[in-house]
Amino acid sequence: MTSDSDQLGNPQIEFRSDVTVELVRASAQDSDVVFAARVSTVGEASVEDVDADAERSAGLIRYLMRERHGSPFEHNSMTFFVQAPIFVWREHMRHRIASYNEESGRYRELRPIFYVPDSGRAVVQAGKPGAYEFHPGSPEQYALIDQAVRESCEVAYAQYKRMLDAGIAREVARMVLPVTIYSSAYVTMNARALMNFLSLRRKAEGSAYPSYPQREIEMVAEAYEEHFARLMPITHEAFVAAGRVAP
Repeated sequence: MTSDSDQLGNPQIEFRSDVTVELVRASAQDSDVVFAARVSTVGEASVEDVDADAERSAGLIRYLMRERHGSPFEHNSMTFFVQAPIFVWREHMRHRIASYNEESGRYRELRPIFYVPDSGRAVVQAGKPGAYEFHPGSPEQYALIDQAVRESCEVAYAQYKRMLDAGIAREVARMVLPVTIYSSAYVTMNARALMNFLSLRRKAEGSAYPSYPQREIEMVAEAYEEHFARLMPITHEAFVAAGRVAP
């Protein structure tokens, strides 16, 4: 959705309540796990043995997952293009098990795209640290969030443009922008790294160790998991069966 207000002379500001996750390229399939694991017993013949016995291969993947033999799950790669608010990236990049290349506010003018939660997002916090619960807000609370976010982003972007127009460097002008502004990056990781991310960034039924992620990064995790389940269905099934514990 787009702001109708242009009172401050801003270019058209866009407000979104979602994230973008696109699979750019992948070299990832269940057989990658199998040949990597079997090299320990049959050497180079493991490549030829991948499709010899499908049920045996699935059993091997389940065994590796259950016993947490993790390295065979590293011999694959998935690259995603992700657009998300900067406050999401701050959490995402705590996972030092992925490779990142992000757009730079030093070298390009940042686009006026900002995140504002919609009414489907729980916004009232209750409980103690480490055990918070979030509940839906009232119509008045959602209206306040929407108004406050839009007004502050419009003012901040107007000041950003004002500094750019005055010849101030992009790396300085960007200092006024809020963490609700969107940034984009390529994210590359293997299945083992992805399962670690999913174990921490999804609140999923059946998890051996329940996690309570912020909703916006969970939206990214949900999209990752859809691609992972399609690319490596046996590995994903074994991950879920093992309580969503990364090997």
